[in-house]
Amino acid sequence: MAKEKMTCCVVKITSLDAWLRATVEDGGPPPQSMYDAALKHVGSPPEPISVDEYAMRVNRLTAQLRPGDLLVVPCSPSAVHSNDVHYPYRTQSDMLYLVGWDEPEAVLTIHHADEGWIRTIFVQPKDTLKEIWEGRRPGVEGALEGWAVDAAHSCDDLGDRLNELLSASKRVLMRTGIRSDLDTLVMQSLERRDRARQHFGTGPTSIEDPSSRIAELRLRKSPAEIEQMRFASDVSSIAHVAAMRNTKPGRMEYQLQATIEGFFVYAGTSGWAYPSIVGCGDNATVLHYHQNNDVCEDGEVILIDAGAEYRGYAADITRSWPINGTFTEAQKEIYQLVLDAQLAAINKCRPGLPYNAPHDEARRVLAEGLIELGVIDQTLDEALDLETGDLRKWYMHNTGHWIGLDVHDVGTYKPNGEPRLLEAGMVLTVEPGLYFGAWRPDVDCPERYANLGIRIEDDVLVTANDPDVLTAACPKTVEEIESITGKPF
Repeated sequence: MAKEKMTCCVVKITSLDAWLRATVEDGGPPPQSMYDAALKHVGSPPEPISVDEYAMRVNRLTAQLRPGDLLVVPCSPSAVHSNDVHYPYRTQSDMLYLVGWDEPEAVLTIHHADEGWIRTIFVQPKDTLKEIWEGRRPGVEGALEGWAVDAAHSCDDLGDRLNELLSASKRVLMRTGIRSDLDTLVMQSLERRDRARQHFGTGPTSIEDPSSRIAELRLRKSPAEIEQMRFASDVSSIAHVAAMRNTKPGRMEYQLQATIEGFFVYAGTSGWAYPSIVGCGDNATVLHYHQNNDVCEDGEVILIDAGAEYRGYAADITRSWPINGTFTEAQKEIYQLVLDAQLAAINKCRPGLPYNAPHDEARRVLAEGLIELGVIDQTLDEALDLETGDLRKWYMHNTGHWIGLDVHDVGTYKPNGEPRLLEAGMVLTVEPGLYFGAWRPDVDCPERYANLGIRIEDDVLVTANDPDVLTAACPKTVEEIESITGKPF
C-alpha cells in the first residue's frame, strides 16, 4: 500500500490537558508545529551528571578493591553497517556510569598509587584529516578539561602503558569478550613466566569480571540520575501522545513509529533506547514484533512500545489504543483488566517488598479478571500455576525489569537465591499485558478477543513513600485514550 502523506496541525495551548484535547483540522501546518507545541510540555533538560558524582561512584567501587588491583573498562569498537558505513556508536554503560565518556575506542583504567586511586582514560588522539571527515575529537587534551579523570593518553599508547600497569598489579578486574586485543594482552600478562616475575613477583595472578560489583552500584539511582530518566520519560510520554493524535485508519505502522522517534530527536535526546515495537491487530500479539510495516485498519488496536534515551539513560513505555479512537466493548474489557493489573502492580513497588511482588500482584488480578470474563475455566490457584495454569496462555512474560543506563538494566534479581527486596532509588518497569493471537496453533483463542494484544507499561521509581511513576505524563485511562486518539488535530 502506498504511504500516506502525514498531515497535522495544532492550536495554541496553555496546558498539557488543553493540548491533549485540542482540535484542529487536517491539512494545517507541517509536523514540526505539532512538535513545537509538544515540546512545551517536556520541560528543560536537567543538568548533566557532575564530576563530583562520578568521583563518588568510583570511590564506592574502589572501596571494594585492594591496592594491587587494576580495573580495566574497555568499550566496544565501532561496527560496520555495510561497506564504509558504520552503525551509530553507543559506548559501554559501565564507562558512562564511571566517567561519562562516550567517544569510541576509549579504555578506562583505575589503579592505585601513592596518592590514591588514579583514573586514566585512553582516547582517540586529535587527527585533523579524520576530523575533517568524521567530526571533531576531544583528544587527550580535551579529556582533561572537565571530565572525571585524573590522566589521559592516546589509544596509540595503550599497549605499552597497559603493560606497565599490568606488571605492577596483582589482580585484574576486566570484563572479557569486548575487545580481543585487550583480552590477549591481559592473558599474556597472566601467563608470563619470566625472570622478573620469578624474582620480584611482578604481574597479575588472577582476573575477575567486575560487572557484578558495578551493577550493584548502578542499581540504586542517585537524584541526578533520576532527573535524566525523568526527562527521557517526559519526552517519551509526549511522543506517545503525538502518535495517538496522529492515529487514524489507513496509517502505516512505520508512520506512527516515525512520529514517535522523530519527536525523540526533536526534543534533544539521542533517539530511541531500543528498537520501537509498533504493531496493530494481530501484530500486537507478537511480543517483540519489529517489522512495523503493516497498515492500521479500522477496528484494530495498536500496541506501541517505545522509549527515548537521554545521556545514556533509557525510558520504556508501552501504550495500546484503538485505531479509530473508540474501544469496542470487548477491547475495553481487556484493556481495563490490564490497566487494573498494572495499577495494582505499581502499588507493590515499595521498599521492603520483594522485586517479584508487582509481578505476582499483576498475575493475580489478570487471572481473576479472565476467570470472571469466562476466558479461564479454572480456580484462581489453578490458573496461577506456573506449569499448568491457563493464565500463561495469555500472559507469558514478566511484569517488569530494572531500567537505567540499559533499558534492561543490570542488577541481580535473586542474590543468594532469594528475591531481592526493593529499596528507594531502584527503578523498574511495570508492564502487564494480555495477548490473544488467533494465529497461534497452541491455544483455542476466544473469538470475542481474537487478535487483540494489550500491554501497558510505565517506569516506576521506588521511594520511601508512594511509588513515583516517571512516565505519568503519558495518558492511559480509557477516557483519556478515547479523548485523544483518532480525533483530528
